Amino acid sequence: MNDLKLYMILLGAKPLGRNTEQHDVFFGIARELKDLASDIRNFWPDAGKSIHIDAWREVNYVNGHQIKIIPKTTKDYIQSDEKKPQLFFINLGGYKKGEFEEFHYKMLIVDVSRAKAINKSKQTAFYKHVGFKGAPSHIDDKYGIDVDDICEVQEVLNEKYKANYSISISQTVGLEEDELQLGFLLLNKL
Repeated sequence: MNDLKLYMILLGAKPLGRNTEQHDVFFGIARELKDLASDIRNFWPDAGKSIHIDAWREVNYVNGHQIKIIPKTTKDYIQSDEKKPQLFFINLGGYKKGEFEEFHYKMLIVDVSRAKAINKSKQTAFYKHVGFKGAPSHIDDKYGIDVDDICEVQEVLNEKYKANYSISISQTVGLEEDELQLGFLLLNKL
């Protein structure tokens, strides 16, 4: 029985020379969250001992689709097809008048193309209500530069995961939304 899971983790750290805590999103594949500690440290080596988890979720269900991890060595593995639904990570950014901050809303969307996933993200309350004339809501890509980009989760997995696993997406009904785990968690407490 395959009990591997896809994890989406919001990491925080105050790297040397920074004035404020920084954040990044890490996607990993493991049986349990604690199995990812080493990969998380390797993902953000500049973070040092300040690295911690601010939020995480097991990714099992995304807008009507079940998400499973399939080892590429099994008979269940099927080569990716561009017309099949893909799992996209979108980082929406926006501003509020009078607030010295860029607010973010991180989301996962399943769709068959980047354009369709972007359109879905533009229907969220965050996109519609965070921003104003001169500072509109926008989509930050994985590097925070190109406002028209998003990324497939399969693309941002580290090479170890990409070489060994595939993300299987199937339409389903009746699954509960993934539970978001929020709060400060040090890696050595996993």
